[in-house]
Amino acid sequence: MNTRMRRTAVAIAAGAMAVSLAACGSAAESGDKSEASDSAAKKGDAIKVGLLLPENQTARYEKFDKPLIEKKVKELTNNKAEVVYANAKQDASLQNQQVDTMVTNKVDVLILDAVDAKAIAGSVKKAKEAGIPVVAYDRLAEGPIDAYTSFDNVTVGKTQGEALLEALGDKAKKGQIVMMNGSSTDPNAAQFKEGAHAALDGKVKVGREYDTKEWKPENANANMEGAISALGKDKIVGVYSANDGMAGGIITALKAAGIKVPVTGQDAELAGVQRIVTGEQFMSVYKPYAPEAEAAAEMAVALAQGKSLDSVAKDTVDSPTTKGVPSVLVPVVSLTQENINDTVIKDGVYTVEEICTGKYKAACDKLGLK
Repeated sequence: MNTRMRRTAVAIAAGAMAVSLAACGSAAESGDKSEASDSAAKKGDAIKVGLLLPENQTARYEKFDKPLIEKKVKELTNNKAEVVYANAKQDASLQNQQVDTMVTNKVDVLILDAVDAKAIAGSVKKAKEAGIPVVAYDRLAEGPIDAYTSFDNVTVGKTQGEALLEALGDKAKKGQIVMMNGSSTDPNAAQFKEGAHAALDGKVKVGREYDTKEWKPENANANMEGAISALGKDKIVGVYSANDGMAGGIITALKAAGIKVPVTGQDAELAGVQRIVTGEQFMSVYKPYAPEAEAAAEMAVALAQGKSLDSVAKDTVDSPTTKGVPSVLVPVVSLTQENINDTVIKDGVYTVEEICTGKYKAACDKLGLK
C-alpha cells in the first residue's frame, strides 16, 4: 500500500539533539496522559530502548544499523541507557512475540523495523496501550506509531529506474526488461515499485514482473529463470532488481543462460559493490545508514524522556492507519563504478581492501580505487 508523504527539506541534526520538554501538568490536573509524560521526563538518561530489526540475511542490519543506533543512544544518554536487541529473522509471528516480550520487560521506547508492516499493527497497539512509544524504522509499520525514519523510498525506485534507462540507452526500445520487486509484505517495496514505474513506464517494455517472496535471492533466482524461459534470452535487455541480495540471485540465473545485461540494486552491500566493480551489476542505491540510525536514536531517546520531536523530525508521513507521523526522510545516491571512491569508501562503509580482494583487484586497479 502506497504512503502519501508531505515533504519538507530534510535536515538531520548533528550531535546531541536539543529539544524542549513537553508540557507536563500534575496528575490531578491533567489525567493519565500527563502522568505518563511526567514519569517519562523523570527517567532522565537511565532509559531502556527496545530495538527490533527484521532479518539477518541482508548484511546491513547487523553490520550498520544495530551498532549505529546503539552508539547514538549511548551518546545521547551519557552511556546510561540500555539497548535491548532482538532480530526476527524474517518471521512476522516471531517479531510479534518479541514486541510482547519488550512490553512485558517494560522498555521505555521501541525502535521497530517491521517484517510485515500490516501484521505488526496489533503489537504496536499493545505497546502504545502500555505507554511505550514506537519509532518505525526503515519500514512504515501500521498501528499508532509515534515517529518514523527511512529514506525517500519512491525516490529510491526512481533512482533505480533512471539508472537502468541510462545503462540501456538506445537498447531500451529494442527488447524487454524484467522487474524484480521486493516482498509484498514490505510497504517500502510498494514505494520502490511506484518510483521505478514512474521512471520506466512508456520508455521500456516490461516483459515480466514479480513481487519476490521475503526478498530472498533464491526466489529472485527462480523468478529470473522463469522470465528467461518465458521471454527468451535474446529478448531481455535489462533487469530492475529492487535490492542487491536479489541482484545476486538474478545475475546467477543470467550467467547460467549466457546473458549479460544491466542489473540494478539497492543497499550497497559489499557483494553488490564488488559486482559493480566487475561490471556484472550496473548500479546500487547507496543509503547513508548513519543519518537514518541517528535520527531513530534521537527520536527514541526524546520520546522516552517525554521531549518534543520538533527539532529532529522535519517531515510528516501518513501511514494507512496513522496520519501526520513526525518523520525524517534521508536522501539517497546512485552508486556506480564512477563514484565508489566518493561514497562508500569516503564514508568509511568499506575499505578498498575489503572491496578489492583477490579476483576483484585487477578491476579495482582499473577503476583507480584507493
